[in-house]
Amino acid sequence: MEGDHWPHGSCDGAGGNLSRLRNRASGFFESLSVADLVREAPRNLWVSDWLRVADDYRISAESARRNESVLVALEAWLCSLTALEVVRSLSCPGDLAESDLADRFGIGLRGFEDDAGPAIERVRIEGLDQELLTGLFLPALRRGPSPVVICVADEEATLGSMMSRLLPASCRRHVSLLLVDTGNSSVRRRVRPEHMLQCWLDYIEARPDVDPQRIAVYGEGAGASHASRLALQDRRIAAAVCDGGIAAPVMRRASLRWMGSLAPAARDTTSPASLLPSRRIPCPLLVVVGSRSMVWEEDALELQAGYRQAGADCSTVVPNCIPHPLGEVENFIAVDDFILEWLDSKLGDVRQLESVTYL
Repeated sequence: MEGDHWPHGSCDGAGGNLSRLRNRASGFFESLSVADLVREAPRNLWVSDWLRVADDYRISAESARRNESVLVALEAWLCSLTALEVVRSLSCPGDLAESDLADRFGIGLRGFEDDAGPAIERVRIEGLDQELLTGLFLPALRRGPSPVVICVADEEATLGSMMSRLLPASCRRHVSLLLVDTGNSSVRRRVRPEHMLQCWLDYIEARPDVDPQRIAVYGEGAGASHASRLALQDRRIAAAVCDGGIAAPVMRRASLRWMGSLAPAARDTTSPASLLPSRRIPCPLLVVVGSRSMVWEEDALELQAGYRQAGADCSTVVPNCIPHPLGEVENFIAVDDFILEWLDSKLGDVRQLESVTYL
C-alpha cells in the first residue's frame, strides 16, 4: 500500500496489539484529507484497506482459537471490530454492500462472545408492566465491587454497534459496562425510558460485583436525553454523560437553522435562560457536542456556564468532525477514550480533566 494513502506508511494488517491499532486508527482520522474524503476513489481505497485489516485480525482470532490461545483471540477480535468501525465511519452507500458490513460485524461480535464465554452476560430482567428487558453486562477485569456504566444506545442503533466500539475502548479499564436499548422491548412500552432505566438500576444495585456508590450513565443520540432524565430523577447516579436536559429546546432552535426560514439576524433570538433546564442534574455531567447528544457547541457551553455559575460540575467535549458526503466523520477512538477517561475521573480516579476539551 502506498504511504500517501496511509497516515503512517504502509498498513501491515494483523500483528499489532489493540492499543497500537487504536492509536493508528486515531492517527488516520486526524490526518484525513477533507478533499480526499469526498472523492470516491480515495475513500474506496481506505475502505478496502481497513476491511483487509479487519479480515487479517479475524483470521488471527480464528487461528488463536484453534490453538486455544483465548486471550490472543479476544484481542484479535477487538482489533477486527475496531477496523470495521473505521469502515463504518468512512463508508457511503455504494462503497460496499451494507449487508456485507453487517455480516462482518456479526461474525466479529459472535466470535468475541464465544471466546469470552461467561465473561459476557446476556441479561434479561422484568421491567414495569411485566415487560421483558434485555441487555449485555460486561464485568470489569478485576474482582470485587467495581464501578459500572449504564450505556444507553440510540434508538436507531443496535446494542451490537455500541458494543463493537465500547468493548475495545474499555479493555483494561477497571469498570463494568451494562449495555441497554430503550428503543426495543418485548411489548409496546407504556412507561417512560427513564423509568425503564430505573429497573436496570435496581438490577445493578443487587449485583455483588458492583459498587452501588459508583454507578454512571452514558447515552448516545436519543439515549443522551434518556440519560439526562435518569440522572435528574435518581440520586443513585454518580456521573452522567448526557445532553444536560436541553435536547428539546436545542432541537427546536436547530430546526430553525436547518429550515433557513428566518433571516440570519433573527436566528439566535432565543433567550439564553430558556435553554437551561428548570432543575439541575445533581451529579457531575459531561455533554458531548454533536451527534452523540444532538447538542450544538454554543448551547453546550451556555449550559456549562449556567452550571458553573451555580457551583455545579459540568464539562463539555467538542469532537473534531470532518465534513463527509453523508454528514461528518468523527474520530470515534479519541471521543470514546475521552468519555471513559472522564468517567474514570468521576468514579474513583483522582485525575482532573479540563472543563472544556476540544478533540
